[in-house]
Amino acid sequence: MATLISCQNLSKAYGTRKLFSGISLGIEENERLGIIGPNGAGKSTLLQIFAGMETADSGTVSARRNLSVAYVPQSEVFKPGATVLTVLQDALKGMAIATDTDERDRHLGRVLESFGFVEDDWHKEAAALSGGWRKRLSLARAAVREPELLLLDEPTNHLDLEGVIWLESFLTQTPQTFAVACITHDRAFLENISTRVLELSPVYKEGYLSVQGGYGSFLERREEARAEQTNLQTALSSQVKREIEWLRRGAKARTTKAKGRIEDAHEKIADLAEVNQREKAGAFVASVSFTASGRQTKELIAAKGVSKSLGGRTLFEGLDVMLTPKSRLGLLGTNGSGKTTLLRVLTGQLEPDAGTVKAAGDLRIVWFEQSRNALDLNASLKDSLSPNSDIVEYRGEPIHVNGWAKRFGFDKDQLNTPLKFLSGGEQSRVLIAQLMLQPADVLILDEPTNDLDIPTLEVLEDTLMGFPGVLVLVTHDRFLLDSVSTQILALNGEGGAQFFSGVAQWETWTRERAKPKESASAKPKATAMPSSPAASSRNLSQAERRELEKIEGKIEQADAKAAEIETLLATPAVSSDAAKLREMWDALEEAKAEITRLYTRWEELETKQVG
Repeated sequence: MATLISCQNLSKAYGTRKLFSGISLGIEENERLGIIGPNGAGKSTLLQIFAGMETADSGTVSARRNLSVAYVPQSEVFKPGATVLTVLQDALKGMAIATDTDERDRHLGRVLESFGFVEDDWHKEAAALSGGWRKRLSLARAAVREPELLLLDEPTNHLDLEGVIWLESFLTQTPQTFAVACITHDRAFLENISTRVLELSPVYKEGYLSVQGGYGSFLERREEARAEQTNLQTALSSQVKREIEWLRRGAKARTTKAKGRIEDAHEKIADLAEVNQREKAGAFVASVSFTASGRQTKELIAAKGVSKSLGGRTLFEGLDVMLTPKSRLGLLGTNGSGKTTLLRVLTGQLEPDAGTVKAAGDLRIVWFEQSRNALDLNASLKDSLSPNSDIVEYRGEPIHVNGWAKRFGFDKDQLNTPLKFLSGGEQSRVLIAQLMLQPADVLILDEPTNDLDIPTLEVLEDTLMGFPGVLVLVTHDRFLLDSVSTQILALNGEGGAQFFSGVAQWETWTRERAKPKESASAKPKATAMPSSPAASSRNLSQAERRELEKIEGKIEQADAKAAEIETLLATPAVSSDAAKLREMWDALEEAKAEITRLYTRWEELETKQVG
């Protein structure tokens, strides 16, 4: 296959932090390259260099003449007031097709339809779409230009599982008309879309390991490569030990042979130092292990015939769930299908409309929320890890905060850094560190994999499989779900719920019940008009009925505002300006508080409406 773009001896650093050095690689025509690696390895920067958005400190990038490249960032950024249609129209500016209005409109219609947007969606404001549909629009904006090379940075972010499966279908369509280079930590997605996997990491001599095939093939070759490097390290260590002893005996370069051996000894010492440095560079993985309470109660949570509706829409009904020690329940469903509501019902935070939930007395529940609301972003890293002293007590053993921080990849120089200046992955590790200190009967993880790299995911996976209490896991990471869950419960968003033995069985069920066409308009609504106007009239005042009718729109607007602020926070103009950063963080906190207030009010009105 012909090479579309390549780099030679590419190096990049930010200040004193080196991302990569001496990288040489290429992307071939029509291949699908999955790019992985630990956080901080420079994956996003490498992709931006290929996109022409970033420059390397040294080295060269060569692209095929007139190569068309499209880049989709992690966060979607749209112009204020832009609609679904105008986003794509703007993307075509400067292209020949833009001069023929009829042909342009036909092309736009085909692309929008293929990405799930029906005509009713075309004039919706882009910023007001849900996270998943903003991601689809961002992908459509790239695809409308029919690029030869599509560069994707964490494209599964904000997509629910059905959205991820749709994206897999789009990327693997036949005939293949474009090449893909995709950064992802989703191992199942990686396996399904990749024709080659590349891990960017300083643990390898070339700075990366490239393997033809999917993630399974990569794992096999990586194990071999790591074993080869370990064997090399052992052999070099033995040789260097002998040569150092010889040198210490006073070896002199009196003969050509002796001189050659001295030079060879120094080369071996340098080679060993290089291998040791590579091994050290790839050695860190966050140490994750949750603390169980050791409780022996047979039934921790028992739900019998539970039902719940919100906004006039039934989320689940007649559902039985039994959770005992070592139960690991995975929850699946589209965004808005009721997963979080079910968690709240099972943990007693929300009453079911029907049925009963019985929990063991003094049940200790530890909850990881994807929103990270439990974190005080203005607090320092030190205060977040150990708020009352320099000592953390973990499983009855005292650990100094410096050592505790190191377990999660933080240097002592970072301890005074406010959390708001940490990356999403670093904030997730702080939250995990906090939760590890709390003894738990029940561990609830709501999208714990966001922003975590694959090495950390692998450790998390092993830890969860050994947790002796109850685990309830909500995630779109199918690899983690299949590895950890003893059973999977899927909600269809229409009141139905069904148990499955694994993700593959759920995928088959999903395909069978798939509707012929999905659209942004068809996404689950947060609320709907009540089915019984008489009951509404009886229990709600006219003003309250109007408030209930409008509250869905207000929630969507508040969500869109929060999403827009989060996008702005990721831009260099804000992240590099301390004053703007503080202003945006304050605005984000206000937006989240408004969302919470609206949901609380919505529930109050719903409760009053049904009497």
